[in-house]
Amino acid sequence: MTDIYSAIQVSDHVYWVGAIDWSIRDFHGYTTPHGSTYNAYLILADKITLIDTVKKPFLEEMLARIASVIDPAKIDYIISNHSEQDHCGCLSEVVGRVRPSKVFASAAGVKNLGEILHNDYVIQAVRDGETLSLGNMELTFMETRMIHWPDSMFTFLAKDGLLFSQDAFGMHLATFERFADELPADMLEYEAATYYANIVLPYSPVVLKALEKVAATGWEIRTIAPDHGPVWRRDLGFILDRYKKWAVQKPANKAVVVYATMWHSTESMAKAIAEALAQAGVSVKILSLNEAHRSEVIFELLEAGALIVGSSTLNNNMLPQMADVMTYIRGLKPVNLIGAVFGSFGWSGESVKDLETALKGMKVDVVAETVSVRHVPGPEALEKCHELGRTVASELAKRLSQK
Repeated sequence: MTDIYSAIQVSDHVYWVGAIDWSIRDFHGYTTPHGSTYNAYLILADKITLIDTVKKPFLEEMLARIASVIDPAKIDYIISNHSEQDHCGCLSEVVGRVRPSKVFASAAGVKNLGEILHNDYVIQAVRDGETLSLGNMELTFMETRMIHWPDSMFTFLAKDGLLFSQDAFGMHLATFERFADELPADMLEYEAATYYANIVLPYSPVVLKALEKVAATGWEIRTIAPDHGPVWRRDLGFILDRYKKWAVQKPANKAVVVYATMWHSTESMAKAIAEALAQAGVSVKILSLNEAHRSEVIFELLEAGALIVGSSTLNNNMLPQMADVMTYIRGLKPVNLIGAVFGSFGWSGESVKDLETALKGMKVDVVAETVSVRHVPGPEALEKCHELGRTVASELAKRLSQK
């Protein structure tokens, strides 16, 4: 076991013993250009406890960090807050080496871990609200189902006022800085919002209930330790307030224009629409799917009020990159959006109909007449695009005045 890795103390009795993944660039469809961390935490109590493990290739790094503090064989308990494989991937290997007296997870976690790991060791289920004595301190468990898996739970260490929040309040960001207050606020804002939009967004109603549930406990939380990204030890309101705002999904005076184009005709239409929106005082983000990734699209939609989509027609369908993004957005379930559709075609023109169907299926309120152009848009067609933009801007202003 190498001695080049060290644990980092995050509270009086807790050490970070996770791993840094500098090279990951895709997390099940969400692009992660700045890498990630897989956070595991060691509690130095009478019963030494490991909270979560790491992705399987990083087993040795985690064990080396643990060994910088204690002999890993001294670990008594292991707790799995979330059974996704970036957190449980090496659990069986750790159990085999450490031989803890007990392993704990939520009831759904016990089931999931069995189906993922096919373990031959016992994992004990804990209930919502149950406490576990570590001798000189105790842990309390809170089920947070669907943030963002059915098995997910929070674990609270009252002695240190520390909430182990699994995937909630995290971000995909590889850094040597372990604390949020060591990083620029704009970086934290962007990475946390990108993570929320791409991972947590469809569970926003559950997030609001979980925030209320935590508040009702009366826990004195001084530190939040997520499973990805930095630990929050100061100004916890920074991340808590943003989670509440993002979960509410209140529409803003912003429109996202997303398009896929073949010979720049649909691109010309997108620019005309965006110009009209901007002239009406709407903040506009225009994204060409020839360059933009689906992760960027949903990030921009997180604080928007309108989604306008356009595509050329290829083989009686919208362009593949447009179909990809629409599928991705539908799965992440943004709400409170109005929208519109545009596109160009050579001879069949099915793309706009497919986009209209897609928006309606996502419960986006289509508020403007679709603009569809054969081949290259001329002045009259571009004026129709301009009118589409003005209509969306006017409708967005009405909706915002009613909120």
